[in-house]
Amino acid sequence: MSQAFRDILKKVGSGSHTSQPLSRDEAAEAGRMMLSQTATPAQIGAFLIAHRIKRPTAPELAGLLDAYGDLGPMMMPIDTEKAVTIFGCPYDGRSRTAPIIPITALLLATAGIPVLLHGGDRMPTKEGLPLIEIWRSLGLPLDQLSLNQARQLLQETGFGFVYLPQHFPLAQGIVEYREQIGKRPPLATIELFWCPYGGNAHVVSGYVHPPTEELAKGTFAQQGREQFTLVKGLEGSCDLPRSRAAIVGVTHGDGRFEHLLLHAGDHGLSSYDLPLDDETAYLSALPGAIAGQPSELLGSALWNGGFYLWRLGYCDTFSAGIAEAKRLLKEGQVQAKLAEIRQVLGQLKAPSAVLV
Repeated sequence: MSQAFRDILKKVGSGSHTSQPLSRDEAAEAGRMMLSQTATPAQIGAFLIAHRIKRPTAPELAGLLDAYGDLGPMMMPIDTEKAVTIFGCPYDGRSRTAPIIPITALLLATAGIPVLLHGGDRMPTKEGLPLIEIWRSLGLPLDQLSLNQARQLLQETGFGFVYLPQHFPLAQGIVEYREQIGKRPPLATIELFWCPYGGNAHVVSGYVHPPTEELAKGTFAQQGREQFTLVKGLEGSCDLPRSRAAIVGVTHGDGRFEHLLLHAGDHGLSSYDLPLDDETAYLSALPGAIAGQPSELLGSALWNGGFYLWRLGYCDTFSAGIAEAKRLLKEGQVQAKLAEIRQVLGQLKAPSAVLV
């Protein structure tokens, strides 16, 4: 048993009237002891459920992110003048609505905006469709790359993926606790804010519950992060909905934070979010949307691609972003980017490639 962890656990697990928030340093130490499993399984499980009941604070989340920074992977900066866009989506995947983020990522990479995503396999508690399975269906076995190879892929194509089991096995080791406690622990919030990139980055975080937005703002303030976007997205992802107003929080260069309320109907798009009734059908339809073939999936791709092309400075207006997204998809440029990523990935995986 870790006596040091026991002392930390006593602070967060003492009940609604006597529990105390951890300092950033204490939370970082707790995170390191959980990741390294210096703390016992009983202590880790107790902390995760007690912390969920107490509710995390911004300094605590910043401290847990410090632990991720100390023990986890950190991709070295690539040679680019642009900020790398980091998308933080729930690791337990999607079960109700069709994911749009794969098309968005390919669109941005096509436009010369580098994108880095991260995640793992099927994960409790939702066990929804994870990003890695979507990429596999598109011929991209991203789980087979080392971190250095993932960085090479990002450098050469503008697209990269940090895969938890391969690149951060210590965090993967905590996944089983999610199943055992039956609830998402605060570490599920960490994955929305985590930036596994060591250079200039623009973090985009999805969320479901409004308090998460304030936690994100407070956590990023603790870290000194000034570039970020917060999306009340589909199932907590970074995908903007069409069936309701999209609520997005954006930062500006002068330090201002602004809320945007965006309506698909204002841009000639239907108010419809494609349900994920059948994963196989969705995966079969995805290449058609990437090729620009008309569908509801394409409509959502234009809505999301247009927003991010505008938000990240590629286009001057949202409407121009939608038009550009349509052009890149219809002309086959996004499809060509996917083929390029597939080719480069194949070269990196070749027997002559060095696994670092």
